[in-house]
Amino acid sequence: MLTAVAFSQNNNHSNTTTMFTIEQIKEAHSKVKSGADFPNYAQDIKKLGVASYSTFVTDGHTVFFGSYGYTTESPAKYEAMPIADKSNKQQLEKDLKVHQDGGTDYPTFCRQAADAGVEKWTVDLEQMTCTYYDKAGNSLIIEEIPEE
Repeated sequence: MLTAVAFSQNNNHSNTTTMFTIEQIKEAHSKVKSGADFPNYAQDIKKLGVASYSTFVTDGHTVFFGSYGYTTESPAKYEAMPIADKSNKQQLEKDLKVHQDGGTDYPTFCRQAADAGVEKWTVDLEQMTCTYYDKAGNSLIIEEIPEE
């Protein structure tokens, strides 16, 4: 009985290890036109095997994390910009709402996040949350990502 369980676990392990690529993630991201499209993007990359990712506001590079320690990283998306030393949670909340309603494009939101002191955001696709962090590592906002 233990042998069968161990075999089953090993079999599951090999089936659940997914090596996603930046190209696959870019394909999923190409469908995103505004912040309103983010929940569908999250579901698409979750299906690829992405467990979480962190996007760094200073230059837009992202580190993606999968199962069993697998990671891959995208290059910088834009010229480096400074992150405000003092965070402004209230302004971030306002800018985030406008962005999620489709009122701003991604580059605009990134500039606004930098101005509000956001160093990075981390999306946890297991918990379906997005957490915005300041330079000191404090969480400013934790949002639930709609699953539908």
